[in-house]
Amino acid sequence: MSAPYAKAKAKAKAKAKSPCNLDGLNVLVTRPAEQAAAFAEQVSAAHGRPVSFPTLEILGPEDKQAVRAQFDTLAAVDVVIFVSANAVRYAFPMMPDNIPLDLQVAAVGAATARTLDEYGLEPTLVPERMDSEGLLDLAALQSVEDRRILIVRGNGGRETLREVLESRGARVSYVEVYRRQLPQRNPANLIRNWDSLVDVVTATSVQILDNLFQLLGEQGKPLLHRTPLLSGSERIAAQARALGCRKVLVAQSALDQDMLRALCDFADSGA
Repeated sequence: MSAPYAKAKAKAKAKAKSPCNLDGLNVLVTRPAEQAAAFAEQVSAAHGRPVSFPTLEILGPEDKQAVRAQFDTLAAVDVVIFVSANAVRYAFPMMPDNIPLDLQVAAVGAATARTLDEYGLEPTLVPERMDSEGLLDLAALQSVEDRRILIVRGNGGRETLREVLESRGARVSYVEVYRRQLPQRNPANLIRNWDSLVDVVTATSVQILDNLFQLLGEQGKPLLHRTPLLSGSERIAAQARALGCRKVLVAQSALDQDMLRALCDFADSGA
């Protein structure tokens, strides 16, 4: 197990024992519904009020047989990179039972690494900085000429990993194991009751944030601009500022416990 991941696991365990008192803070939870429950429970346990408004819907791949065929080539792959916890969850039902023992398994961040652990596959490459750039900084991915690398992800997304690894001489391919789409939601009730329902907005990906702005539309923009927004990374925070958000907070990561800790700090500040 990598040192950064081991530290993240220990840190998560320690934090899970000491929830703060959010004192009735209304928290808009924008994660996909299937991922939001655990975080909402933590907010409730800390005496906050989670308000669920998923801005992203996650679906499986359209052609599962094609995905299985790609995974059947794992014996010829040197490194497999999982870019998210969703990539792990949707990939495993379609992966072969026998995974090569010498296969290097990379996780972009601690949440992805933890999910791999839950499925019985220990990640061997986990960055200290939990994003694509952090992964690319690892020594094991510097000299990759002629190595075959498989990136497991959803549809679309950033091209940074592929572009940089190919520039280093690697042969990179994608296997897209899930689809992300904008859910069909009516925001009228949320907008109408915003001041009584929302004290702080949470966003754990750029796409979730962009979708939130799209779903709330022109009527919701002023509300988002003036409401404190807690982001799961500096990249998300930069996008929030670019969209006009005036008070942007940044958690240490998008992990539930780090988002909760940042909410605790916000509540304690009395802002």
